[in-house]
Amino acid sequence: MKNALRISCSRGNLKAVRDFVTTSLLECNLSNLQLNQIVLAVDEVVANLIIHANGEDESQYLDLAINIDDHLFGIEIFDNAATVYKPSTYHEPDLPEFIRLGKKGGVGMALVNRIMDRVEFTTNGSQNVCRLYKHLG
Repeated sequence: MKNALRISCSRGNLKAVRDFVTTSLLECNLSNLQLNQIVLAVDEVVANLIIHANGEDESQYLDLAINIDDHLFGIEIFDNAATVYKPSTYHEPDLPEFIRLGKKGGVGMALVNRIMDRVEFTTNGSQNVCRLYKHLG
């Protein structure tokens, strides 16, 4: 099964993304926990791309493509942002230090990396692609 969605870079479109992922996964008979974890991981990555990579510029778009095949969920998220946002240079945060400092934010990708089996960020020319994979059931 393959599904696609295009959204403008507005936080207001995050609900459409969550609904898109949920609907795509309904046939997979997942537990509520696993379904919600995958939706959360995709939501976090899309929110980061909307806010940090595209500066919430509604003239920019994200294209999402979901493929579910042989118990493997895969989603590709494409954008053309030309910013300094470089998720491929991500390093796990020092969570005890974040807590000690009372720091808010900066742990979303740590959560995504714990939920998903594989997370990839690549750039080819002007196109950036994030790929998330999760084995189901």
